[in-house]
Amino acid sequence: MDGSAAAVIETPRMDDVLPQDLRNFPIHMVGIGGSGMCGLAALLLRRGACVSGTDGRDGEELRRLAAAGVTVSTCQAAESVPQGVQMLVKSAAVRDDHPEIVEARRRGVCIVKYAELLGLLMAHCGEGIAISGTHGKSTTAAWLSYVLRRAGRDPSFVIGAGVRQLGGGSGAGDGPYFVAEACEYDRSFLNLRPRRAAILNIEEDHLDYYADINDIVAAFREFAAGIPESGLLVTNADNPHCRAVADARNGRVQLFGRGAAAEWRAVDVTRENGTYAFVGCRGTERLGRVVLTIPGRHNVDNALAVIALAHDCGLSWDAIAPPLAEFCGAQRRLELRGEIGGVRIVDDYAHHPTEIRVTLLAARERYRPRELWCIFQPHQHSRTRFLMEHFAQSFSEADHVIVPDIYFVRDSQRDRELVCAADLVEQIRARGAAAEYLPDFGGIVERVAKDVQPGDVVMTMGAGNIWMVADELLARLRSDLPG
Repeated sequence: MDGSAAAVIETPRMDDVLPQDLRNFPIHMVGIGGSGMCGLAALLLRRGACVSGTDGRDGEELRRLAAAGVTVSTCQAAESVPQGVQMLVKSAAVRDDHPEIVEARRRGVCIVKYAELLGLLMAHCGEGIAISGTHGKSTTAAWLSYVLRRAGRDPSFVIGAGVRQLGGGSGAGDGPYFVAEACEYDRSFLNLRPRRAAILNIEEDHLDYYADINDIVAAFREFAAGIPESGLLVTNADNPHCRAVADARNGRVQLFGRGAAAEWRAVDVTRENGTYAFVGCRGTERLGRVVLTIPGRHNVDNALAVIALAHDCGLSWDAIAPPLAEFCGAQRRLELRGEIGGVRIVDDYAHHPTEIRVTLLAARERYRPRELWCIFQPHQHSRTRFLMEHFAQSFSEADHVIVPDIYFVRDSQRDRELVCAADLVEQIRARGAAAEYLPDFGGIVERVAKDVQPGDVVMTMGAGNIWMVADELLARLRSDLPG
């Protein structure tokens, strides 16, 4: 080293820096407001670490972390990296030229990605259980964590959503299991080495990163190969890409689904008061009947994945069934935000065409609305462009579709120039649906408040900040009440 300001200081390896005992260990997190990052921050805090972090957007998560004892800021600059910090954790959306990353590198601070630290914590804290797939990760990870906790197994968990029945999106348990979502973006799930894992489904997504569906399947195949042969992969018998991954695995595999090839099946499926009931089966054995609390036929499949994993952890059907039925879901997953004057406001995180389609169907089954309004905020210009045709076909269950501007994240300026929200509206209209483009949230609230009627359901939907419209609309409808 020549001692100049421009000299590159070698950053230490994560394994050499992170202690088994995290008490008083200083960690700084860039992008701390992200769905997984805030859960990880809370887990680190519960383990005794000194946690600080920044995010470009203020919001409820930052305020919750601050109340818990995390030092948070929306100032993302070199001086935001605390003195004495030994590890900097960055979300997948943070670029290497971010000023805090540059400063940490200059100081020789260990810099790791979110998934890298999550993988190491999973290895340190117990037997890892990773929930992967294009859809349903948060719900299924939360559901399994709740079942394990109610059965007395006290798991640790990190989930990309708040879960009221678990006291939040993360927890530091004393039991042997660590449950976490495993996201395929940036191949980040390859940092995890779980003993058990689920692949719920595989579809096209993140095409700003992956070349095509074959590239995506190859990544899931590599993820499955990281599970020990004596461990367990639980996957979807009805999804051909999941079957291809299962066929390539050397080790234990159990399939769930609707066909005869599935080891875990739901039979005698009925819809009751807007949710589903079924008899759980393993092979030819009928285990028992359960009535779910959360709506949607897709959640029957998610429940089967939970049953298979919980059973492999040693739980009997009698231990699994009661909490399986009690689980009320994660926040922003068909979450009823309120009801004013006979109008129900529901919020959901769906941001992929398949998620939109099944969520709108579930909302119609659950609430039987007079009319169903969908206020959909597209997430990423690149995703909107790559999946435009699929998006345009996914709103058939909605009576009214309103689309604001696309939520900008990770995209380049070039991506922004290639597609806009009005393009999506045009494509939805071309398929016979009633859709309109209203760029700002204030205009959307005014539009809906003017025409919505008792018996209607208004659903805000998307992975960005569209939930704010739900809250603003509730306030507006409340202020319009007589007296």
